[in-house]
Amino acid sequence: MRSTSRGIDPADTLLALGQSCLDKGEGGQAFAWFRSAARGGDARAINMLGRCHEHGWGVPADPVQAAAHYRKAADLGDGWAMFNLADLHCRGIGVARDDEAAYPLYAASAAKGNAKALNMLGLFHESGRAVPADEAAARALFKAAAEGGDCWGRFNHARLLIGDGARGEALRWFRLALDSGFPDFYRSMAAALAPHPDPQIQALAAEALRLADPRKEACR
Repeated sequence: MRSTSRGIDPADTLLALGQSCLDKGEGGQAFAWFRSAARGGDARAINMLGRCHEHGWGVPADPVQAAAHYRKAADLGDGWAMFNLADLHCRGIGVARDDEAAYPLYAASAAKGNAKALNMLGLFHESGRAVPADEAAARALFKAAAEGGDCWGRFNHARLLIGDGARGEALRWFRLALDSGFPDFYRSMAAALAPHPDPQIQALAAEALRLADPRKEACR
């Protein structure tokens, strides 16, 4: 939490209340708390208003409004807003599809320590989107994203290690990716690894598929 000369920043409390409501599926109340925090100009809260508009949490989904909030929060220096706006540009949702607009936003987010942004920069350098293809740069970025805890960074780092023949190290990073993912990631990981002939990699694919099943929590 941030502190002011008068103690804890009130925006921190409002953001925590909003997140608690989101966690309970109370999107409308969450939006109200985030809006209250945003009135004071808190960039984090403005970013969360963008998230609400993007995903339809408490308000009708509106990607144009989401982009406007992300842009405002990014201009105020919020690293997550930079990342979220870059993602919209990558997908052409709410804004024009524009890799050249996305790349510097990812770079600015990465400079603030966002491991997910490092992974996206790695994909740009690997594929030659918006920048010349540069395998060495992609490898370095994936490794940094992996070390920063991003599940996709860990997966991509492991993917390249498999290609290098560094099987043991690749398996370690694939396992770490399983520790830090989410259902959509697990489904993608399972689909990517299942065709591999290595039995241990196939086992990782099966584990990813199990983790992707929301019913797993009810079985514990």
